[in-house]
Amino acid sequence: MIFTLVLILIGALLLLVIGINVIQQQKERAEAERRTELARQRAIIDETEEVLSHTGMFPCSSQIVLVLYKRVEDALGLAVKNAANQAADYQRRAVDIRAQIEALQSSPKTSPAIEGFRLPDDDKQILTLVQVLKKLKAILRAEHNKGKVDPTVFSEEEGRIDSLQLRINVDSMLSRGRAACFMKQYGSAKQMVTKALSTLHAIKAQTPNDPFIARKVDEAKAMLDEITGAQKQASPVVKQEKDEEDIDVLFQPKKKW
Repeated sequence: MIFTLVLILIGALLLLVIGINVIQQQKERAEAERRTELARQRAIIDETEEVLSHTGMFPCSSQIVLVLYKRVEDALGLAVKNAANQAADYQRRAVDIRAQIEALQSSPKTSPAIEGFRLPDDDKQILTLVQVLKKLKAILRAEHNKGKVDPTVFSEEEGRIDSLQLRINVDSMLSRGRAACFMKQYGSAKQMVTKALSTLHAIKAQTPNDPFIARKVDEAKAMLDEITGAQKQASPVVKQEKDEEDIDVLFQPKKKW
């Protein structure tokens, strides 16, 4: 009888230990999931705020700014649920974002024209702008896929981003072509401008009434003519120098072996 009781007690203890381990593992798993989710929301907040901080670099509409603010607000709401001791900090930030959203919603919608956009002179700023527009486009698509962006707004804003990326791409190629021409690297210059012109013709076939495309086509053609002319002027000089070298070789004293 005593032996049976001992076995029962041992079995009960084993079940208790197993139960405690299972509960502990579940707590650890829940804690790990909480931390992972918090890290994910913090990454969303940081990425979106970084894009917001660079919206002054290009013509940015109030609609896309509102999309970004709402994305931050959603991420802050989820962060509050998973932040534990930091919940109060995220709640304060959520209140500030909500105030900015309400102010933006009560103001008239603005969509600055992109025709006046000019590419920055600094290469680092150009690289930053390219990266920001790429992130902005990805964010816009992600929010649209979640059903948080009106299809009309999505279509308009994606078109604006595409147009800005086109301008940056074409202006960058023409700028590099101009620089190569200045350095008398006519082959590289012609290749760059020809590539820009090919891109412009492809876009012009789709949007024939875009004034930017028409203006850049004329600019690229003029630059290509300028490079071709400079290349032709430089070629006789090279040939003349080669002829002079050949004459020098012909009339130099004969070597005796």
